[in-house]
Amino acid sequence: MNLNWQFIAESLPLYREAAWTTLKLAFWGILISLIIGFICSIVLYFKVKGLKVVVHIYIELSRNTPLLIQLFFLYFGLTKLGITLSETACAIIGLSFLGGSYMAETFRGGLEAVSKTQIESGLSIGLSKSQLVRYVVFPQAFSVSVPSIGANCIFLLKETSIVGAIAVVDLMNVTKDLIGMYYQTLESLLMLVVVYLIMILPLSLLLTWLERKVRYAEFGN
Repeated sequence: MNLNWQFIAESLPLYREAAWTTLKLAFWGILISLIIGFICSIVLYFKVKGLKVVVHIYIELSRNTPLLIQLFFLYFGLTKLGITLSETACAIIGLSFLGGSYMAETFRGGLEAVSKTQIESGLSIGLSKSQLVRYVVFPQAFSVSVPSIGANCIFLLKETSIVGAIAVVDLMNVTKDLIGMYYQTLESLLMLVVVYLIMILPLSLLLTWLERKVRYAEFGN
């Protein structure tokens, strides 16, 4: 297998810039999706009237439509309504909209994993509802949710490969352009794989370490 190393060296700056763009999109998408997911899980867990139905509709709509369709609606569809968003804004909104629904289910699963016995015990020793939630429910729910949160973060980082469809200069977009212009398919795809691996592997190791720390803090082993 003969690789064009000169082409790889000359293309590295493009991949470095695209990787930075990808990381920024993933960061904001993950952060906002965590906020959305947490709020939605609270609504579902406490069965907030009126909002519960809205959250259910949002989760079903988000999880049962492809991210590509969501991005096209934001980037092309909203212009018909007089709303014009930049490709970066559309990418962040799309990732957040998709990720929020997955995070909501993750947080809700963590909240529901807290046994009623512990809640009853907390009430019996005189804890208020706010204290019960703060010191009993949330810590345990977070511990249970960590593995799924990590998986969702990695999932959203991978999903950034879709945003090139709306002209975001991400890794996938750069790769397609290089293949189209120079026909260096193997080299371009190899760099794409390596860069994604460089981004995802450290995140995966960090999340694994965090999961172990949380488990150790909870169970002491």
